Amino acid sequence: MTPVEDIAIISPFTTVRELINLMDTRGVRSVIVDRTNEHDAYGIVTQTNILKAIYSNDGDMDLLNVFDIATKPIVQIVPNLDIQYAAQLMINHGIRYLSVTWEGRLTGVISMNDIAQVLMKQARR
Repeated sequence: MTPVEDIAIISPFTTVRELINLMDTRGVRSVIVDRTNEHDAYGIVTQTNILKAIYSNDGDMDLLNVFDIATKPIVQIVPNLDIQYAAQLMINHGIRYLSVTWEGRLTGVISMNDIAQVLMKQARR
């Protein structure tokens, strides 16, 4: 799991151009979209979201906001969920990232790569 302090988080009102610059600077393929208030849900933007928005819709990266292209809400799990269930959620929903939340607050993100690393460690035993 990537802890919240290491996660790239962006405002939903940021332009796609600024999003792309953040992703490039941080060297990440996805960014968590922050909530606008405590009753809102977290979202996620991946490279796939960006490509679909810009190329399939002839979108302008200066006119599109993160909110326009984000997947929201992001599927959430609790920190103590068994990894096999997290993997099953990803498989069932065709997603590569899950947000880890506790009491409504983001605590981290788990990716398909994180799960693959755990499986490799288990296989080495």
